[in-house]
Amino acid sequence: MAHEPGVTLKLAQFVAGTDVGAIPPQVMHQAKRSFMNFFAVALVGCRTAPVEIALRSLTDFSGGKQATIIGRSERIDALSAAFLNAAGANVFDFCDNHVRTVIHPTAPVAPALLALSELRRVSGPELLLGLVLGNEIETRIGLAISPRHYSQGWHITSTCGVFGAAAGSGKLLGLDPEKLVWAFGAAATQSSGLCECLGTATKSASVGNAARNGLWSVLLAEKGFDGPPEPLNGVQGFYNAMGVPPDLSQVTGGLGETWQIMDTAYKPYPCGFVINPVLDCVLDWRHDNLDADVVRVVVRGHPLLADRTDRPQVATGRLSQVSVQHAVAAALVTGKAGLEQFSDACVNDPKVAALRGKVEVVRDASFSTIAAAVDITTADGKTHALSTLAARGSDVNPMSDSGLEDKLRAAAAGWNERHDIGPLIDAVWALDKSADVSGLARLATSVRRIQ
Repeated sequence: MAHEPGVTLKLAQFVAGTDVGAIPPQVMHQAKRSFMNFFAVALVGCRTAPVEIALRSLTDFSGGKQATIIGRSERIDALSAAFLNAAGANVFDFCDNHVRTVIHPTAPVAPALLALSELRRVSGPELLLGLVLGNEIETRIGLAISPRHYSQGWHITSTCGVFGAAAGSGKLLGLDPEKLVWAFGAAATQSSGLCECLGTATKSASVGNAARNGLWSVLLAEKGFDGPPEPLNGVQGFYNAMGVPPDLSQVTGGLGETWQIMDTAYKPYPCGFVINPVLDCVLDWRHDNLDADVVRVVVRGHPLLADRTDRPQVATGRLSQVSVQHAVAAALVTGKAGLEQFSDACVNDPKVAALRGKVEVVRDASFSTIAAAVDITTADGKTHALSTLAARGSDVNPMSDSGLEDKLRAAAAGWNERHDIGPLIDAVWALDKSADVSGLARLATSVRRIQ
């Protein structure tokens, strides 16, 4: 790959030079939607075993109580809060997706920004701008090497998310382009995450590290911790080290003209994004065929569906989130695809286990990642052909604002049925008018009694 200097500097100049007035209203509104979804998935994951274990470990080394852990009464240092909130948001694979790269864009970025807002005064418009810019940087860096980067085994949310956390945090701190380049250098050398870890707690560790290390990279750069001039495209920089020749036009072409956050999908189901269109088909069919005896299911979809979720044998709820066989079987048996359907109990249900073995996955490059086709054969010999071109919640079949509110309400009720989440919902929609967001995350933790 030819060395082309200046790529990182162009991104740094874009981040430093973009102000709130340059962001179209619909993009700012999408950022609010992403925060709404983030709080929902963070509340769902905040008391899971991986978060509990990580909190116990980090508390031993944390000397401060600077920042909020969403959904919990404990406070911890800002870097650890960024880690825990990112890990919790991603633990159930329920967080948002950038459709073209399958990056979960908000999970690494929002926790860093929220932690920083409890250290420094940050307004609502600044917070939204930080999320938009963080999203833009991480997804553009990912677009240049998609899909090979992911298919080679790199967990792209983690490897690219660290740059998003650095970009958004650097904007909030007002870093100049030189220091942003330094921050990207520190982020680049800490970029990591393996798809081998999917279905285990370790997957969430790399997402947590993306948030923590992106924020830390900015705090280092602010104090003069320097780095290389071209950490992304240098001779031994990020792109060369990752082993995928990048399409650099995806990184800098059209900066400020199109906004990647508009390609965000918000999931209705807590599992791998490429499974979502399959579940749409299966759940709709099952609703109208309650008593059908299914003997065979053939699922066709984008090659990524098979690459990441062709797992007929699963032993845990965590691993079932990346098994299309389990998702199909659980949906057919229960008629649902919620958190209970991706639990250890559901994995061990004999009916679900038997049906998993009847599901076949076929790769078909003609499908997009938001499309799928499902052929269900029943005991009477009939084959029911189902398909969808756009999964519910995808960028072309989006979840409504009220749907996102409902997702947050359901998450809050599952955490604490007596908690009034209304003030948080109101605060998110009013972020563009807020002068200080330091208390935003605490609205997801304070117990408010409903009379």
